Amino acid sequence: MTRVLSGLMVVIAVVLAVLGGRAISAQDKYTVQVPDGLAFSEFRGYEDWQVIAVSQTGDLIIAILGNPEIIAAYQAGVPGNGKPFPDGSKMAKIHWNAKKSAEAPAPTTVPDTLHDIDFMVRDSKRFADSGNWGYAQFNYDAASDMFTPLGTGAKCGFACHTIVKAKDYVFTAYPKR
Repeated sequence: MTRVLSGLMVVIAVVLAVLGGRAISAQDKYTVQVPDGLAFSEFRGYEDWQVIAVSQTGDLIIAILGNPEIIAAYQAGVPGNGKPFPDGSKMAKIHWNAKKSAEAPAPTTVPDTLHDIDFMVRDSKRFADSGNWGYAQFNYDAASDMFTPLGTGAKCGFACHTIVKAKDYVFTAYPKR
């Protein structure tokens, strides 16, 4: 009986060690931060935000999501009405590698593996020198199941967005539903 209990305790210890090691090695994406920039944790819950629009660039399929503040602003006519988005407006831009659907009856492109996630947040106090927006990009590595920040600082996307200054530095329109 003692020998059975000892064997059982060894098995339990091995299982806990293996599972514990996996838990330790798994990345909590909400701990990742762009050096001197935005943290992934500032966008907690983005997975449940409403779709603003979708797009495709090269071999990537993109969903652009918005928090309730930016959705309400879009619905009120921002930026077309000449008003800026309110502070607290946030966007998430999720990029997937594209693939052809094996099941669809017609040629259909669908998302495959995750490529990266970009974030924007409007905060006129924190980001007054970058059009009131902060930017971040987190590249995803499927092999390690980990995100890594691209660039440094919260202004990493500002230069690209200056061409849409008249639209409060936002490329994405809110299409009719």
